[in-house]
Amino acid sequence: MTRIYSYTQAIDADIVDAFCLLQKGFTDQFVYYRKEAPVRFMGLGRCVALPTLDEAEITLEGPVHAQPVFFSFNRFDGANPALADELFSSFPRLRLMLPEVVLIENERGTFLQVNSLGPVYAGRVQRFSRDCERAPERSAAPIPYQLEMDSREQWQEAMAQAGEALSEGRVRKVVLSRRLRLQAGHPFSSKDVLVNLIDGDAVGTVLLYRYADVFFCGCTPELLVRKNGCTVESMCLAGTCPAGADGEESAVLARQLMADRKNREEHQFVVDFIRTVFERTCYNVEIPAEPRIMRLAHVQHLFTPVKAQVLEGVSLWQLAEDLHPTPATAGAPVGEATMLIRRIEPYNRGFYAGACGYVDGAGDGEFSVALRTGVFDGEMGYVYGGCGIVEESDAQAEYEEINLKLRTILSAFG
Repeated sequence: MTRIYSYTQAIDADIVDAFCLLQKGFTDQFVYYRKEAPVRFMGLGRCVALPTLDEAEITLEGPVHAQPVFFSFNRFDGANPALADELFSSFPRLRLMLPEVVLIENERGTFLQVNSLGPVYAGRVQRFSRDCERAPERSAAPIPYQLEMDSREQWQEAMAQAGEALSEGRVRKVVLSRRLRLQAGHPFSSKDVLVNLIDGDAVGTVLLYRYADVFFCGCTPELLVRKNGCTVESMCLAGTCPAGADGEESAVLARQLMADRKNREEHQFVVDFIRTVFERTCYNVEIPAEPRIMRLAHVQHLFTPVKAQVLEGVSLWQLAEDLHPTPATAGAPVGEATMLIRRIEPYNRGFYAGACGYVDGAGDGEFSVALRTGVFDGEMGYVYGGCGIVEESDAQAEYEEINLKLRTILSAFG
């Protein structure tokens, strides 16, 4: 059992500005930042790593009663025997990570949390609080870069292998991805990329995990699972079309997407999968009969929200493990599709399309699917994008769809 002391107090500060000021003193950084709602956690420093919350004995300190916030970044296919690239390989395999300092913004306000293995020293809290409240306003700056494009011939070969498996009935859908190498024109930091994502037009949840000299980041539209007490939520997100140049074109494309059999089939695989998981672990499961449209900066998706009440004793972690990966990131059936991805893709995905999020000391929190992401060392890195493949898929159309999706992580460079 690990004794953890967690001290929380309110602060009068913008947490992103405060993070930008404090981050220079910490090599380990963690961010889970929902842009559309005040569910925002920005961690600095690694205090302790735990395999489960059962290993923690928590003492709450300070004027605000708030549970400590643990971050969790998990690989798409943690059992994949293939070596990840040199960037992903440098991250440790840890389950729950409690930072020394967490900046929090929620519906109650903004807060500073300091975590320790001993009683929290009041002077340390006061010093962090003063720094947060004097933080200057952040500024964004573009980062010049060059992108090394992959060949369409390589993609055609990957699609051919997928098509063979589909025609033979080994899978009904497989999600293939592309990885492109990015070289920056000058050194950049995790802070630079983070600010560009938060203040830019990317829609969704901004993720960041920095470990020493390497960091993984992006802005994902896809929630995997959210738990608040006994209420849980998820989403089915599959089926894509361009965003359109204006409102009129966007509406036309959205109507075409809703009527497209191939995209509706892709989407239904995800709906059926999540329904099966929720009906096994929850009750009062609510899933609309028809999808909606989620419009992002560069693409639109078919989207079906899911809500339920979770059975007693079922944890957020268990739900995340049961749901991940969904057919939206692996394919259908999930197990067979994952094995096919191992054979086709010439790289280990690492955290890309993994389950990344946070859980508090009471067991509530949320995980998102780490889409529209990349991994970097401050000079170069790799960016990732993927798409669902069924028998009717066209190789060139899917290649261009991934190019659209890559615009989100590339917007992190201004």
